[in-house]
Order: sequence, then structure tokens, then C-alpha cells
Amino acid sequence: MVLEIRNLSKSFGGLRVIDELSFGVERGERLALIGPNGAGKTTVFNLISGVYPPDSGQIVLEGDDISALASRYRIRRGLARTFQNIRLMPHLSVIENVMITQYVRSPGLRVMLQPVGFRRANRWRDEARAALAEAGLEAYAGEPAGALPYGIQKRVELVRALLAAPRVLLLDEPAAGLNPLESEALHRALAAIAARGITLVVVEHDMQFVGRLCQRVVALNFGVKIADCAVAEIHADHRVREAYLGTEEHAA
Repeated sequence: MVLEIRNLSKSFGGLRVIDELSFGVERGERLALIGPNGAGKTTVFNLISGVYPPDSGQIVLEGDDISALASRYRIRRGLARTFQNIRLMPHLSVIENVMITQYVRSPGLRVMLQPVGFRRANRWRDEARAALAEAGLEAYAGEPAGALPYGIQKRVELVRALLAAPRVLLLDEPAAGLNPLESEALHRALAAIAARGITLVVVEHDMQFVGRLCQRVVALNFGVKIADCAVAEIHADHRVREAYLGTEEHAA
């Protein structure tokens, strides 16, 4: 297993949001985490990425317990994510947003607080520009990120996450708010990323998108795992139909 969630629990103000959750992700797998709004999916991502500390349980990345590790060190260990609400810095250019990941990856450097040297900065800029070009976004490199269309901002955030050189990539509702053409372009991009051997864990309401991209599904309801099966089998699970798929039109 590249990633293991072991008996993970989290409460906020007495409300149990995640309850003894366990699942594993194989190296190179494409796993979807699904469930109705409020099921705890984004909380799971926040626990895995270090936004919140767990109350109990373990998060194990490539055999190492990272439950108490700061977020920036998880990134250096090969764990990256995107967010449901875009986290780009709107006043910075696209290439500057992408380069933020390179600052975070560099050990011994305080992000944005001290010069890193012209040679290293130039190398980082070249790497960021090459990553944007590979994604078909080089033309936007000098544009302020906040001025770009929503779909382009989503793709920029994905490029930024990939510059962390992740072995595991967490994607929080990557297709939300995209039109059909944008969604298709995102699917192709993620399929290409998966083909490079990067493990994908995806929170997504669009079950057609999930069905095309993912191999396996873990379903949550009120922070409890109610299903863990191949993506082709999820519609046959009565608990998932009752909790989520039967009201998917309203939940999405």
C-alpha cells in the first residue's frame, strides 16, 4: 500500500465527523472517495494532508506514520493535493503561483522570506514554464491568476500540485464547475498523470467522471465507511444508493 488510513477519527465541537475510518490505496491506483454533502470527504483530505490533526488513528504513507507531520513535510514526502475552492494567489502571475510549490519543496528554505539565488530561481522558473507548456498553459504564464477563467485556474492548480513531484495526488472535486469540454480536458490530463504511475485519490460528485477515471470507490456517510468496492459495483450497493446515488441529482 502506498497510503493507509487506519482507524481514523475526528470530531469538531463534540460532533464526530470521521468515525474509525480505515482504507488503503495501492501504488498507482485511482480511487474515488464519494458520499453526500457533509459525509466527511474533504475532512478526510484535510487529515491526510495535515490541515487538521486526527483525534485518533494513523495516516501511513509508504510505510511511515505521517499523522503528526507538518503539511510542508508531507509534500516533501510525495503527497500533494488540490482544493475544492481554488487556492491560487490571485495577485500573482500564473508562473509565480506554480513556483510556490518549488519553494515549499526545498529543504532549509523559508518560503518567500529569503533569496534563493539567481541560478536556482532561474531553474525553478524554467521547470514551471515547462510544466505549464506540457499542460497547454504556457500562454497564461505571465497573466494574473485571478483574472483567468475558472476552468483555466483549476488546471493551473493541478500543474502546481504536480510540480511537487507527488507519488500520491489528492484531488478535491476537480470537475466541479467545469463545462463538458473542460471536464473532458481534465479527464485526459488526469488519465495521463495516472499513466505516469502517480496514485490518484479523488473526491468527486460527478459519477460519470468517477466511472471513467477511477478503478475503485470508497463511500462515506456521516463519516463512516459504508462501501469499498470496484467502481463498476458501486451502483449495486443498496446502502450507497440510499445514502447518495438515489439523491445524487440533489447532492451534486
